Amino acid sequence: MSQLLLNNMELTRSFFIKNVVGIDEGLVDVQPEGFNNNIHWHVGHVLTTNESLLFGFPKNTSNLPANYMELFARGTKPADWKGDVPSVSVLVTQLKDQLNRMKEIPVENLGVKLKEPFLGQETFGGLVNFALFHENLHLGHIQAMKRVIETRKNK
Repeated sequence: MSQLLLNNMELTRSFFIKNVVGIDEGLVDVQPEGFNNNIHWHVGHVLTTNESLLFGFPKNTSNLPANYMELFARGTKPADWKGDVPSVSVLVTQLKDQLNRMKEIPVENLGVKLKEPFLGQETFGGLVNFALFHENLHLGHIQAMKRVIETRKNK
């Protein structure tokens, strides 16, 4: 089961990246009516959240700039962005790098119990599973936003 979870991690991230790379650059910063954020934010949010859940960002990893928490953490929004905001292409490169680091997680780490349950999960593998669920949830938002933006653009 553990190897299956790691395989799903690669499948999920590869599908996420494929879907993001295919989006017209002019659409990523459009915030359609009825949505709290834009596609750009969702890409950064998935990257930042997974870095936090799996690698302890910002305290235990320096793979992302510290300002990513201010830009992409839960409750943030593009309307409040200040300073240096990475492009989607930079974020995609970082997603690929993160996937490589995720693939290096030893299978035996998945069974490690957390000091206390977090997000309803009791093991590190549970956090990985939650991260995959979360990533797919945001992919769905991205796909819906893209469809809404393209429909309105073509009217």
